[in-house]
Amino acid sequence: HMEMKNYSAVTQFFLVGLSKYPELQLSLFMFCFIMYMIILLGNSLLIIISILDSCLHTPMYFFLGNLSFLDICYTSSSIPPMLIIFRSGRKSISFVGCALQMVVSLGLGSIECVLLAVMAYDHYVAICNPLRYCIIMTLFMYMKPKSKGTNTSDEIIGLSYGVATLMLNPITYSLRNKEVKEAMNKILARQLHSWKI
Repeated sequence: HMEMKNYSAVTQFFLVGLSKYPELQLSLFMFCFIMYMIILLGNSLLIIISILDSCLHTPMYFFLGNLSFLDICYTSSSIPPMLIIFRSGRKSISFVGCALQMVVSLGLGSIECVLLAVMAYDHYVAICNPLRYCIIMTLFMYMKPKSKGTNTSDEIIGLSYGVATLMLNPITYSLRNKEVKEAMNKILARQLHSWKI
């Protein structure tokens, strides 16, 4: 005889982490929105400077520009949907949306790990083989809530870590750098000069 089974498909996930605290929604929205804008502006600035200044057309800045681009993509895959959830009454995500966000985040995170490994190799070659660096690093070479949190502070710390770390990448890797500062000043001076004419 045939046995009947009850099957039900998962179509959406309800987000219960930070949505349990409605009084924090506006503060979290503003925090994440400001951090997202800083991430976009800082990384975009680094990409533009590394393209416009020919002194920065080196492997290191090529990699930093790509790292900045990946940071923009990575944060854009997760923060805008999170901002929408903070401001909307709907505190759920579809199964397909969740799976897509997970695949994109894991893919971009994996690419970023590979890029960081290549950057480490670039620095290793520059330090250990400075005379052969140009030969080794040719253009051809570099082109080829956690376990469930039980209190709000754990969830906010996790959120802050994910957003703040990406916000600080351009500052950590480049905007403190002497060459980048000089390039930025040169580009700004050139732009100001063109406006006066």
